[in-house]
Amino acid sequence: MESSGTGALKRPGEEVTWQGALYTLQAQAKLPLHAGALTALALQDFAHYVRFGKQTVSLFSPIKTRLPEWFRNYDWPQLIVHERTSFLPNDIGITDLQLPLFSIRISSPERAILECLYLSPDTLNLVECYQIMEGLTTLRPQVVQYLLEQCRSIMVKRLFLYMAEKARHEWFKRLDHAKLDLGKGARSIVKGGVYVETYALNLPEELVKL
Repeated sequence: MESSGTGALKRPGEEVTWQGALYTLQAQAKLPLHAGALTALALQDFAHYVRFGKQTVSLFSPIKTRLPEWFRNYDWPQLIVHERTSFLPNDIGITDLQLPLFSIRISSPERAILECLYLSPDTLNLVECYQIMEGLTTLRPQVVQYLLEQCRSIMVKRLFLYMAEKARHEWFKRLDHAKLDLGKGARSIVKGGVYVETYALNLPEELVKL
Protein backbone atom coordinates (compact mmCIF):
# COMPACT_ATOMS: atom_id res chain seq x y z
CA MET A 1 0.00 0.00 0.00
CA GLU A 2 2.92 2.33 0.62
CA SER A 3 3.66 2.75 -3.05
CA SER A 4 0.06 3.74 -3.78
CA GLY A 5 0.15 6.65 -1.38
CA THR A 6 -1.69 5.10 1.57
CA GLY A 7 1.40 4.29 3.61
CA ALA A 8 1.10 7.56 5.50
CA LEU A 9 -2.40 6.63 6.65
CA LYS A 10 -1.36 3.96 9.12
CA ARG A 11 1.38 2.09 10.89
CA PRO A 12 1.68 -1.71 10.63
CA GLY A 13 -1.34 -3.32 12.27
CA GLU A 14 -3.37 -0.11 12.39
CA GLU A 15 -6.66 0.40 10.60
CA VAL A 16 -6.88 2.82 7.70
CA THR A 17 -9.35 5.60 8.57
CA TRP A 18 -10.95 8.28 6.46
CA GLN A 19 -9.56 10.87 8.88
CA GLY A 20 -6.03 9.59 8.23
CA ALA A 21 -6.67 9.60 4.51
CA LEU A 22 -7.99 13.15 4.66
CA TYR A 23 -4.90 14.23 6.59
CA THR A 24 -2.70 12.66 3.90
CA LEU A 25 -4.61 14.42 1.11
CA GLN A 26 -4.44 17.76 2.93
CA ALA A 27 -0.93 17.69 4.35
CA GLN A 28 0.98 15.68 1.71
CA ALA A 29 -1.01 15.94 -1.51
CA LYS A 30 -1.92 19.57 -0.69
CA LEU A 31 -5.45 19.12 -2.03
CA PRO A 32 -7.96 21.91 -1.23
CA LEU A 33 -10.25 19.42 0.50
CA HIS A 34 -12.08 19.53 3.83
CA ALA A 35 -14.74 17.63 5.77
CA GLY A 36 -17.99 19.57 5.80
CA ALA A 37 -21.75 19.63 6.34
CA LEU A 38 -23.07 17.03 8.82
CA THR A 39 -19.64 15.38 9.03
CA ALA A 40 -18.03 18.57 10.35
CA LEU A 41 -20.94 19.30 12.69
CA ALA A 42 -20.79 15.78 14.16
CA LEU A 43 -17.04 16.10 14.74
CA GLN A 44 -17.75 19.26 16.74
CA ASP A 45 -20.71 17.71 18.64
CA PHE A 46 -23.38 19.80 16.91
CA ALA A 47 -25.24 16.97 15.17
CA HIS A 48 -27.27 15.30 17.90
CA TYR A 49 -29.43 13.04 15.78
CA VAL A 50 -28.79 9.34 15.22
CA ARG A 51 -28.61 8.49 11.52
CA PHE A 52 -29.15 4.82 10.77
CA GLY A 53 -27.39 2.87 8.08
CA LYS A 54 -23.94 3.38 6.63
CA GLN A 55 -22.20 6.52 7.88
CA THR A 56 -21.76 9.22 5.25
CA VAL A 57 -18.61 11.34 5.16
CA SER A 58 -18.98 14.57 3.20
CA LEU A 59 -15.82 16.04 1.71
CA PHE A 60 -15.91 19.41 -0.06
CA SER A 61 -13.52 20.89 -2.59
CA PRO A 62 -13.39 23.27 -5.56
CA ILE A 63 -15.01 21.94 -8.74
CA LYS A 64 -11.80 20.90 -10.53
CA THR A 65 -10.36 18.89 -7.60
CA ARG A 66 -9.83 15.22 -8.37
CA LEU A 67 -9.16 12.68 -5.64
CA PRO A 68 -6.33 10.17 -6.23
CA GLU A 69 -7.17 6.70 -7.47
CA TRP A 70 -6.02 4.95 -4.28
CA PHE A 71 -8.54 6.98 -2.26
CA ARG A 72 -11.41 6.47 -4.69
CA ASN A 73 -10.80 2.72 -4.98
CA TYR A 74 -10.33 1.96 -1.29
CA ASP A 75 -13.12 -0.07 0.35
CA TRP A 76 -14.14 2.42 3.03
CA PRO A 77 -16.59 1.26 5.73
CA GLN A 78 -18.25 4.68 5.35
CA LEU A 79 -19.92 6.17 2.30
CA ILE A 80 -17.46 8.84 1.15
CA VAL A 81 -19.19 11.60 -0.80
CA HIS A 82 -17.03 14.14 -2.61
CA GLU A 83 -18.91 17.39 -3.18
CA ARG A 84 -17.24 19.60 -5.77
CA THR A 85 -18.77 23.06 -5.63
CA SER A 86 -18.03 26.77 -5.85
CA PHE A 87 -21.02 28.05 -3.87
CA LEU A 88 -18.54 29.22 -1.19
CA PRO A 89 -14.85 30.09 -1.51
CA ASN A 90 -12.90 27.06 -0.38
CA ASP A 91 -10.61 28.88 2.06
CA ILE A 92 -13.06 30.63 4.40
CA GLY A 93 -14.89 29.29 7.44
CA ILE A 94 -12.40 26.44 7.86
CA THR A 95 -10.99 25.28 11.19
CA ASP A 96 -8.38 22.74 12.33
CA LEU A 97 -9.65 19.74 14.29
CA GLN A 98 -6.97 18.23 16.50
CA LEU A 99 -7.04 14.43 16.61
CA PRO A 100 -4.67 12.25 18.71
CA LEU A 101 -1.97 11.91 16.02
CA PHE A 102 -2.68 14.76 13.61
CA SER A 103 -5.13 17.51 12.74
CA ILE A 104 -7.51 17.80 9.80
CA ARG A 105 -9.23 20.80 8.26
CA ILE A 106 -12.99 20.82 8.59
CA SER A 107 -15.78 23.36 8.24
CA SER A 108 -16.54 25.60 11.18
CA PRO A 109 -20.13 25.27 12.43
CA GLU A 110 -21.01 28.49 10.57
CA ARG A 111 -19.84 27.08 7.24
CA ALA A 112 -21.06 23.53 7.91
CA ILE A 113 -24.71 24.52 8.30
CA LEU A 114 -24.51 26.43 5.01
CA GLU A 115 -23.13 23.28 3.39
CA CYS A 116 -26.01 21.28 4.87
CA LEU A 117 -28.47 23.69 3.28
CA TYR A 118 -26.57 23.44 -0.01
CA LEU A 119 -27.16 19.67 0.07
CA SER A 120 -30.86 20.06 0.89
CA PRO A 121 -33.45 18.98 0.07
CA ASP A 122 -32.05 16.22 -2.18
CA THR A 123 -29.43 14.83 0.22
CA LEU A 124 -30.49 16.29 3.57
CA ASN A 125 -34.01 16.82 4.87
CA LEU A 126 -34.88 20.45 5.52
CA VAL A 127 -36.59 19.61 8.81
CA GLU A 128 -33.41 17.93 10.03
CA CYS A 129 -31.41 20.97 8.91
CA TYR A 130 -33.71 23.20 10.94
CA GLN A 131 -33.42 20.96 14.00
CA ILE A 132 -29.65 21.30 13.74
CA MET A 133 -29.98 25.06 13.26
CA GLU A 134 -31.96 25.27 16.50
CA GLY A 135 -28.93 23.97 18.39
CA LEU A 136 -26.49 26.45 16.85
CA THR A 137 -26.89 29.07 19.57
CA THR A 138 -23.22 30.09 19.67
CA LEU A 139 -22.50 30.92 16.04
CA ARG A 140 -20.23 33.93 15.60
CA PRO A 141 -22.21 36.69 13.83
CA GLN A 142 -19.11 38.19 12.19
CA VAL A 143 -18.21 34.81 10.68
CA VAL A 144 -21.79 34.20 9.58
CA GLN A 145 -21.93 37.66 8.02
CA TYR A 146 -18.75 37.13 6.00
CA LEU A 147 -19.80 33.68 4.80
CA LEU A 148 -23.21 34.94 3.72
CA GLU A 149 -21.64 37.86 1.86
CA GLN A 150 -19.35 35.45 0.00
CA CYS A 151 -22.01 32.77 -0.63
CA ARG A 152 -23.01 32.46 -4.29
CA SER A 153 -26.23 30.52 -3.69
CA ILE A 154 -29.33 32.70 -3.28
CA MET A 155 -31.31 29.66 -2.13
CA VAL A 156 -28.83 28.77 0.60
CA LYS A 157 -28.73 32.33 1.93
CA ARG A 158 -32.49 32.66 2.05
CA LEU A 159 -32.93 29.27 3.73
CA PHE A 160 -30.26 30.10 6.30
CA LEU A 161 -31.82 33.43 7.22
CA TYR A 162 -35.31 31.95 7.36
CA MET A 163 -34.21 29.17 9.72
CA ALA A 164 -32.05 31.43 11.88
CA GLU A 165 -34.90 33.90 12.33
CA LYS A 166 -37.37 31.07 13.01
CA ALA A 167 -35.03 29.68 15.69
CA ARG A 168 -34.85 33.17 17.30
CA HIS A 169 -31.09 33.10 17.72
CA GLU A 170 -29.55 36.17 19.35
CA TRP A 171 -26.71 36.24 16.82
CA PHE A 172 -29.27 36.61 14.00
CA LYS A 173 -30.11 40.10 15.27
CA ARG A 174 -26.50 41.19 14.76
CA LEU A 175 -26.40 40.39 11.05
CA ASP A 176 -26.38 43.28 8.56
CA HIS A 177 -29.02 42.20 6.05
CA ALA A 178 -28.45 45.29 3.91
CA LYS A 179 -25.07 43.87 2.84
CA LEU A 180 -26.54 40.54 1.70
CA ASP A 181 -27.52 39.92 -1.91
CA LEU A 182 -30.67 37.79 -1.73
CA GLY A 183 -31.50 38.07 -5.41
CA LYS A 184 -34.92 38.75 -6.88
CA GLY A 185 -37.98 36.63 -7.48
CA ALA A 186 -39.38 33.63 -5.66
CA ARG A 187 -37.56 30.35 -5.13
CA SER A 188 -39.46 27.08 -4.84
CA ILE A 189 -38.04 24.23 -2.74
CA VAL A 190 -41.05 21.96 -3.18
CA LYS A 191 -44.23 21.91 -5.26
CA GLY A 192 -47.42 22.55 -3.38
CA GLY A 193 -45.63 23.88 -0.31
CA VAL A 194 -46.19 27.00 1.79
CA TYR A 195 -45.05 30.37 0.48
CA VAL A 196 -43.02 32.43 2.96
CA GLU A 197 -43.22 36.00 1.72
CA THR A 198 -40.39 37.46 3.84
CA TYR A 199 -37.79 35.36 2.02
CA ALA A 200 -39.80 34.59 -1.13
CA LEU A 201 -39.48 30.86 -0.56
CA ASN A 202 -41.91 28.04 -1.22
CA LEU A 203 -41.15 25.62 1.62
CA PRO A 204 -42.37 22.22 2.83
CA GLU A 205 -45.42 22.54 5.05
CA GLU A 206 -43.83 20.39 7.80
CA LEU A 207 -40.97 22.87 8.08
CA VAL A 208 -43.13 26.00 8.20
CA LYS A 209 -45.40 24.52 10.87
CA LEU A 210 -42.56 23.63 13.26
